Amino acid sequence: MPHADDDAVLPRLSRALPGQPPAPPVRVVHLGLGSFHRAHLAWYTANAPDGDGWGIAAFTGRHPDLAERLAPQDGLYTLITRRADGDSYEVLGPVAEVHPATDHDAYLAHLRRLEVAVVSITVTEAGYLRGPDGHLDASRDDVAADVAALREDVAAPVTTLPGRLVAGLLARRAAGAGPVTVLSCDNLPENGAVTRTVVTDLAALVDPDLAAWVGDHVDFATSMVDRITPATTDEDRRLVEQAQGYVDAAPVPTEPFAEWVVAGRFPAGRPAWDAAGARVVEDTTPYEQRKLWLLNGSHSLLAYAGSVRGHATIDEAVADPTCRAWVETFWDEAAPHLVLPQEAVADYRRALLERFDNPRVRHQLAQIAPDGSIKVRVRIVPPLRAERAAGRMPLGCTTALAAWVLHLRGQGAPLKDPGAGPAVAAAAAEDDAVAVAGVLDTLHDGLGADTELVAAVVDRLAAVTAE
Repeated sequence: MPHADDDAVLPRLSRALPGQPPAPPVRVVHLGLGSFHRAHLAWYTANAPDGDGWGIAAFTGRHPDLAERLAPQDGLYTLITRRADGDSYEVLGPVAEVHPATDHDAYLAHLRRLEVAVVSITVTEAGYLRGPDGHLDASRDDVAADVAALREDVAAPVTTLPGRLVAGLLARRAAGAGPVTVLSCDNLPENGAVTRTVVTDLAALVDPDLAAWVGDHVDFATSMVDRITPATTDEDRRLVEQAQGYVDAAPVPTEPFAEWVVAGRFPAGRPAWDAAGARVVEDTTPYEQRKLWLLNGSHSLLAYAGSVRGHATIDEAVADPTCRAWVETFWDEAAPHLVLPQEAVADYRRALLERFDNPRVRHQLAQIAPDGSIKVRVRIVPPLRAERAAGRMPLGCTTALAAWVLHLRGQGAPLKDPGAGPAVAAAAAEDDAVAVAGVLDTLHDGLGADTELVAAVVDRLAAVTAE
């Protein structure tokens, strides 16, 4: 397509433009519409050989802004693949309908349809509303409100992810629409089992019979998604106009690398994602651990330590020799505890450094930093505990923890973490050892009693802030 003329009035991207695909029939409902979803599940669906038969009805999270931008484009958007030597552009059309989260009637209508086979999710780790025991935190006001609303009226609007899923399953059961798969794409270990737990817990509170129906009719699939997707900027929109000659209010920048590992029965069917490059397996755990510890763990380390040291993006932070050495040390600690072959782990590490070095991606540290009270628990604590069980003091892990303590104290990237209240209170202690011990106990009961670990984290506080 010719480059845009500065004086031309550019058309808005839509299915009415020449060469754009018609909307495919809806067979997937997605909760949590955002860039991450559109760069992975939607991309794999678009590239599946049968993708033109698997449209997605996508619902936003709490904010309707994206629906307002995408709806006039009939769900179309431009995927910008950022390579070190330049960008490429691809218009994707699997999103057939775009709705704000408040369009509850449209959501329930889709769940009542036999043709809908998959409900997929990207709401971040915080959206599952688990308590310390791993079950649904039924003491939360928003959870209690959803339970009360659904007991009164099964079609009542709800606000939480577990509430929305239960509402949809109530509608599906009433319509006799048959089995369905709920597929989590969030960065949580065993995210399918996590989803099953919170949904079953809430279903039992609303209608005990529904919990039994869920057990018989709902497949909770698990997936591991690996693709770095920075936040969309005005510069991305300008580049699309210049390169493509149309206006796209919601393009998605991403990296060339993409990996998706999926485990599930999919009793009502699914797109041929495996033909588009997804790996379908019996157990995603080895891949989840590799990604959570190596990619996400080092992302968290860089988000906190790198921002304290004045960096704004992943490529900036990993170009800092000190930060890069901390990442390599953290990987050295985590790698022996992964169950994949060490040669494959080494290959993944080399690929990660290439991805992190890509100056075109510009992944903001402030985008990675939120919700550390959940992320650090699954990204840093498991390799830390494995190393301590082996009698070693892990320098990379303790550096990441020290950087998070500094983040809790207001240093580096802005603190955006609704669940961090106890950790913030602990970090405020004047005595560093008391502060660190208290923060560690918020991550795992008794972790703060490891006095050698506490001393090591206190020592790393100074190292992170050193010039």
